[in-house]
Amino acid sequence: MPEGPEMYRAARKINDEIGGRFMTEVWFAFDGLKRWQDVLTGKKFDRAETLGKALLLKFSRGTTIYTHNQLYGKWMFASPDRRPDTNRQLRLALSSTDRSALLYSASEIDVLEADELDDHSFISRAGLDILSSGAKPDKIVDWMRRDEFRRRRLGHLLLDQSFLAGVGNYLRSEILFGAGLPQDRRIADLGDEALERLAETAHTLMWRATDTGGITNDPERADRLKKAGWRRRDYRHYVFGRDGQACFACDEPIEKTIVGSRRLYFCPRCQDA
Repeated sequence: MPEGPEMYRAARKINDEIGGRFMTEVWFAFDGLKRWQDVLTGKKFDRAETLGKALLLKFSRGTTIYTHNQLYGKWMFASPDRRPDTNRQLRLALSSTDRSALLYSASEIDVLEADELDDHSFISRAGLDILSSGAKPDKIVDWMRRDEFRRRRLGHLLLDQSFLAGVGNYLRSEILFGAGLPQDRRIADLGDEALERLAETAHTLMWRATDTGGITNDPERADRLKKAGWRRRDYRHYVFGRDGQACFACDEPIEKTIVGSRRLYFCPRCQDA
């Protein structure tokens, strides 16, 4: 499933392609949304914003199209008179006079008026989005200290979208490794230094993954290993997907476990805090 950085990149691309333009076509695959086609066609599409793993597509009249890619959704782009060569099912098309933004395979699409946004089931429970909010580490620390998070174990908490919206499975493992913390620690167990390290790592890795297209490993190391012929899956991350391989920091073999029904990777030496 695409995580926050992937969706933030998608939002940037959508804004580059059709942001600030009037829509010559707004098309929905789902029958329950087709009434909005005439309402939004001819209106100005302002911008795409992220909320964790969701996109909020904002129109000038105050209407928002909410989309969530889930596992299979994918945005593609083309000129309005063409469609990409794909076996995927088109779910949403937004076209200006010269470019189209096309969402394929997604199953979660809603259209919301301004007064409905706060009541939406996903939007109402979404936590801090480090990317879209521009939050710095000190603000992230303040958020992490909220009472509802204090007793939760980090391995579960980092997948809860009401905590840090947009953190998914690969970022969970990478953030814990970067902060040098085991998954069974709770926010309440962390001193000021450890909590600041967790916030700083989350901030750094989410922006790094955004800027690099999903690479969380040290950029210089990743570039060096790429030039040496390593496969992307082996140099992309510090620990995620690297069970049995040597830790880049200490050479201890990376291990894998299951936490919250999802794979979690860690270094038993570097994260023995």
